Amino acid sequence: MSYFSIIVPVYNRVGEVEDLLESLSVQSSKDFEVVLVEDGSTERCGEVAAKYSGKIDVKYFYKENEGRSIARNYGMERASGEYFLFFDSDCVIPPEYIAVLSDALKRNYTDCFGGPDAAHDSFTDMQKAINYSMTSFLTTGGIRGGKVQLEKFVPRTFNMGFSRKVWETVGGFREMFSEDIDMSTRIRQAGFSVSLIREAYVYHKRRTNLKAFCRQIYVFGMSRVTLYILYPDSLKPVHLLPAVFVVGVVAMIVLSLCLSWWFIVPLAAYLAAVFVCALVSTKNLKISLLSVVTSMVQLGGYGVGFIKAFFWKILLRHGRDEKEEIEIRKGK
Repeated sequence: MSYFSIIVPVYNRVGEVEDLLESLSVQSSKDFEVVLVEDGSTERCGEVAAKYSGKIDVKYFYKENEGRSIARNYGMERASGEYFLFFDSDCVIPPEYIAVLSDALKRNYTDCFGGPDAAHDSFTDMQKAINYSMTSFLTTGGIRGGKVQLEKFVPRTFNMGFSRKVWETVGGFREMFSEDIDMSTRIRQAGFSVSLIREAYVYHKRRTNLKAFCRQIYVFGMSRVTLYILYPDSLKPVHLLPAVFVVGVVAMIVLSLCLSWWFIVPLAAYLAAVFVCALVSTKNLKISLLSVVTSMVQLGGYGVGFIKAFFWKILLRHGRDEKEEIEIRKGK
């Protein structure tokens, strides 16, 4: 029996699943099983799973569409390992990942862990720019696994794991946006250890265009307010920065148009800093220029989503029964 059970929810991602399974098939350590849960896809990946069944231990399940959290819970119920790992279907796993993780857990065991993500050389320039904006200290405060952080690390399901004992004690994922943050919070509140294992990184493809990225990050901003309703102590100053950014940019634009162009200088200086840091990090002029755009989208989308949800749910008190609704729908 394998120690690790890799659980992956899938929805119409045949090509990405093949890339993921290919990367898992060349792992230096094979001490894992893969549990693929097809969540009502119209384009099923059963044939792809069968293709790799001779190379790795793959269990494929199809169920009606209910959401990624319920799909993960479905997978945990059918997993045989003692430690569950969670990847998104658009991830590619470095060949030493399992070996590195095994060694890290032997040296310093933790009940729950998360790892960072990176951009693979094969990714498009837009994907690399989005990856930069989602991991840079200048845009996220390092809360997604960077070396410098303004908030306690919180594992995310693109690269996350916890023990069977955690699942048996805390229960499964709730079907909600930012379900991984909610799960990590409940794990920590239950008294389990939670750690960042930096060397256990994955390649995360993320979105391929600005429209999809903006929509995703907008939802992240809204879900932060939901998390605040559930856990009032979870809202930190770093979470308010995108909203402050949006208000500040609007104010600077208005003042520069009405009074003096000097009011736009702070924004120009910030974007210049983003460009320079991206250039140092990526060593690519095009990606650095795109990173300025994706950083604006990342901060703007999140900030607008946060402001809208805060105004609607907190100030106008609509949706304040959401805590009760989520409790009803939580994983068992």
